[in-house]
Amino acid sequence: METVRKALMVGILLGAGAGVGSTLFVLVTPGKEQKQTMLKEMPEQDPRRREESSKTNQLVLATLQEAAATQENVAWRKNWMRGSGGGRSA
Repeated sequence: METVRKALMVGILLGAGAGVGSTLFVLVTPGKEQKQTMLKEMPEQDPRRREESSKTNQLVLATLQEAAATQENVAWRKNWMRGSGGGRSA
């Protein structure tokens, strides 16, 4: 009898926890309009940010290709601000 009572209490507590969790999930999850607003405000939606990210990816890819073609460590001499190789900037 005691085992059944304990099992029943555990079941009730788990059910209550699931109910509270579900309620909080519904309250915290943004609505459709709020999701659209959040997507519009993401940095990736800004054309300038996309262009900057594309240039950065091109620089990284060029450095990786150069590093793959040589035994020299090319990353330390790359001037990332200008986007071209060549000596160190002091």
